[in-house]
Amino acid sequence: MVSLYQHDLTGRPLVETLGPNASLFARALAHAAADRVEELDQVIDRHAHGWSVQRIQPLERSIMRVALIEMLHPDVAPGEKPIPAEGAIEEAVESAKTFCGSEAPAFVNGVLAAVLREVREDQPIS
Repeated sequence: MVSLYQHDLTGRPLVETLGPNASLFARALAHAAADRVEELDQVIDRHAHGWSVQRIQPLERSIMRVALIEMLHPDVAPGEKPIPAEGAIEEAVESAKTFCGSEAPAFVNGVLAAVLREVREDQPIS
């Protein structure tokens, strides 16, 4: 998530921001999120009522992008057990608590929970 944030903010190649010790799972998530950034941002934009994706802090965007990859594309890391959507949301909220401002956890939770509700209602997400 931090690597994706650095990539987004600086434009440096993702392979540089990941570092040599990144796990295969972390690499797969980061690359999948970077490859699908337009799709993920459309989903965020639709569910972040009153906020455009451009107004959302870059780290919060990166946190939500990674969670959305885990939620919407659980097959991005072959050989890894998919993370349940609720687990992806919980991890995202905890990351927001650790790395972002005081209002970020509730915002991240609200956006991701809205996406999950939509997915569970079998509505298209993008």
